[in-house]
Amino acid sequence: MAQLELENIESFRELEGKTLPAGDWLTVTQEMINDFAKATMDFQWIHIDVEKATKYSPFKKPVAHGFMSLSLLAKLLKDVLLIKSVKMGVNYGLNKVRFPSPVLVDSRLRLIGAIQKIENYGDNGVKITWNCVVETDESDKPACVAEFISLMFE
Repeated sequence: MAQLELENIESFRELEGKTLPAGDWLTVTQEMINDFAKATMDFQWIHIDVEKATKYSPFKKPVAHGFMSLSLLAKLLKDVLLIKSVKMGVNYGLNKVRFPSPVLVDSRLRLIGAIQKIENYGDNGVKITWNCVVETDESDKPACVAEFISLMFE
């Protein structure tokens, strides 16, 4: 899928209430999971111990941290949408976050995103409420569902 490119926030406003094109698939590797464990200091064996996860986990392989799926929202959105005039984006908050299905190592994720609301923020910014569904190719249930709020400034 090609990235949707818009000139400015004014053209972005036309997407309010609409669903964005589905993102490209991203493979979640063991290296990514290990790096996330190091960054968050969450070394639960189900994430990082391949041998133990293969033997004892109900999934028979390591599972990515739920918060890793959530952390990928900014990257997955950036891969789907570019607003050329935006100088800076900021994560503002989250609502209604759920992790209905685990993300198994070597599975693929992609974003199905929709723009719920766009509000003015300060003199040169907007606050966006995104409806985000992170799909996995391993399950019919999404890996993550979240209402994600971000700020963008021109």
